[in-house]
Amino acid sequence: MKALVTGGGGFLGKAIVKQWLARGHEVRSFSRGKYQELEELGVDCRQGDLANPEAVSEAIKGVDIVFHTAALPGIWGPYEDFYNTNVKGTENVIAACRAHGIDKLVYTSSPSVVSNGQDLEGVNESQPYGESFEAYYPQTKAMAEKLIVAANDDQLATVSLRPHLIWGPGDHHIIPRLIQRSTAGKLKRIGSSNKLVDTIYIDNAAEAHLLAADKLSPGGAIAGKVYFLSQDEPVPCWDMINHFLTAADAPLVTKTVPLPIAYFVSCCMEAVYTIFAIKKEPPLTRFVVHQFSTAHWFDISAAKNDLGYVPKINNEEGLKRLKESLQGQK
Repeated sequence: MKALVTGGGGFLGKAIVKQWLARGHEVRSFSRGKYQELEELGVDCRQGDLANPEAVSEAIKGVDIVFHTAALPGIWGPYEDFYNTNVKGTENVIAACRAHGIDKLVYTSSPSVVSNGQDLEGVNESQPYGESFEAYYPQTKAMAEKLIVAANDDQLATVSLRPHLIWGPGDHHIIPRLIQRSTAGKLKRIGSSNKLVDTIYIDNAAEAHLLAADKLSPGGAIAGKVYFLSQDEPVPCWDMINHFLTAADAPLVTKTVPLPIAYFVSCCMEAVYTIFAIKKEPPLTRFVVHQFSTAHWFDISAAKNDLGYVPKINNEEGLKRLKESLQGQK
């Protein structure tokens, strides 16, 4: 089978590409940038913008299945940027699948679509979408996921996966930022609590997407559904952050900022950055404060039962691999 992976050069996309190739299948990637590593693997690399319907259609033409992992992440920036990539881009992917007779679409969503600023402890897929969002990323991802679910019918089978905090070797977002802020002495624990959070190791997240692809078919059992994904091993938030920092030989988080102060500062920063149209991301936002001070762990029974998902690489082994990777970069 030939798969298109949108965002094939990204952290998750690249892992899916490699696992799909390892099965002996063909892969086409659609990304904004140029990725020599993918080309060397024999991937058919296409460059373009998800917001461009013609480019998306041309990329999808001739494949058998689509893994739609590409998105604009982040916690700051113009709404239009997030909407064009995450919502309009998803509309274009769905339309192109229909135009070219593709009958399988696996979408990468985010558990943040149900974020509400409160603790989420052991919730399952019946948890409603957030009613209001403190960042455009979760807001537009929720909009896109609704499009994916609504698109499922007897011609196009769709499924939406919600991996939580993907980490591991090759991460260029979460862990490098933690290391940078820790090394600069700017990383502080928010609040006195240390709530449980879910994470997922990169290889486990990629494998879950392939398992979903195996099960997905029009009218099938998983068509039109959404699934939380994790290590099934929730850990205290700041303990996990310190595990990452330990793997990088970076300073651990030892200082604490009271939650009310952190939230007040984040509101002030957002106001200032908005009033003066500052494009740079604020050092602290309300979304970040709530992410670091509330519980976020999920019941993944549905993924286990329906997809056959079992996280093969546990936290201990994942951290060992992460450390080896980070040490190898020095």
